[in-house]
Amino acid sequence: MSTPIRILLADDENLIRTALAQMLSLQEDLDVVAEAATGTEAVAMAVRHQVDVAVLDLQMPGLDGIAAAEQVAAQVPGCACVIVTSYGRPGHLKRALAAGVRGFLPKTTSAATLAAVVRTVHAGGRHVDPELAAEAIAAGDSPLTPRESDVLELAATGAPIDEIAARASLSPGTVRNYLSNAMTKLNAANRHDACAIARRMGWI
Repeated sequence: MSTPIRILLADDENLIRTALAQMLSLQEDLDVVAEAATGTEAVAMAVRHQVDVAVLDLQMPGLDGIAAAEQVAAQVPGCACVIVTSYGRPGHLKRALAAGVRGFLPKTTSAATLAAVVRTVHAGGRHVDPELAAEAIAAGDSPLTPRESDVLELAATGAPIDEIAARASLSPGTVRNYLSNAMTKLNAANRHDACAIARRMGWI
């Protein structure tokens, strides 16, 4: 019998992670060898256990799943990463694919489907949930420049202009210009509306 696929599961919701680990471990060819509750911990566990496949929740404390996947890819080159998420926004999928993620699934996916996807990505294939892929294609690319996205993300915390300027190493006037450009591109009534639109699309 071939060696089981060594899996890392990372999710900050302990109940979901534990249940998933038990279900996947029922498969003879799959072995959950590590679990993590944060993105940073996931990277460390992937390196320590030299896993074959890392199944990462998109939203985690510290590093999110995509940022963790980038670090795992750099430090454990043979590991394939799969993102699972409750928030399948178009921008997230595009960012994940750009980071080299090989699987992207909603959390509503069955354990049997996840097991099949783990086998697929381990064999060098890819799997993207069809509905998420269709939404990403329909949404198109983000109209925001990287700097506009950065400023808008800082604005999403409710920070005042001066604080955003200090954190982004920009002048207050430049911050206002970036926010104005973003609001125009997103057809938003104000910066709070622009933040909400960009976040809904996964662009920040």
